[in-house]
Amino acid sequence: MARHSGGRGWYGKVVGAALGVMLLATGASVWTAQAGGTEDAAPRATGPGKAAVKPVSASIAHASEKGKRAVNITIDDGPDPKWTPPMLDLLRQYGVKATFCMVGTQAQAHPDLVKKVVAEGHRLCDHTVSHNTAMDKDSQAYQSQQILDAERMITKASGGVRPMYYRAPGGAFTPYSRKLAASRGMRPLGWNVDTKDFERPGTDAIVATVQRELSNGPTLLFHDAGGDRTQTVEALRRLLPWLKGQGYSFGFPVR
Repeated sequence: MARHSGGRGWYGKVVGAALGVMLLATGASVWTAQAGGTEDAAPRATGPGKAAVKPVSASIAHASEKGKRAVNITIDDGPDPKWTPPMLDLLRQYGVKATFCMVGTQAQAHPDLVKKVVAEGHRLCDHTVSHNTAMDKDSQAYQSQQILDAERMITKASGGVRPMYYRAPGGAFTPYSRKLAASRGMRPLGWNVDTKDFERPGTDAIVATVQRELSNGPTLLFHDAGGDRTQTVEALRRLLPWLKGQGYSFGFPVR
């Protein structure tokens, strides 16, 4: 999500629980990526052992794999049992694939939703363990823990499908975090249009922001957790057919 006021954000209340998960994750086996998968398929873990991960670029991605006349729908902070399902329903209705940037603790709490996201053809993105929007001010050891533990948590919750991207909470990337994520096959992922849906400005405002700022680039930022996302659901209900009517296709961010 975009860097909003409030420091460590609404996930601060789960940090204590996340610390316990960290200790368990430290001794966990490293999942490995499936070699030779198709371009559209998410890499699947093959079990413990030496990681067979293909590194990707450490630059922050914004473009779409489908070119200039495409948009990337990205949805952050979930999964959430109340808001993720209606968003999945809308995406299915309009034949749209999206990238879900998941928080590790949320993925761990709702593995059924993670598996559903994967089963419906969407891609996964590592959004750290505890969504600390000031993590760029913390040590490299802390950044590593947040990224790698979330990668393990999401992979386990998905049934073995690894995240293909890494999005720093609030855009709090560092050269170190980008390089680390890229070495794990997760392309750092930015955005071009921040819909500000996290602030609940109203459905009309969310729609207007996308329509006004779409010329900035293809990657659109929405949220499916962190509060009441009614406005986001309704905005997507209006935007998906509008974008199709404008001649846009839907793709995934470049890797």
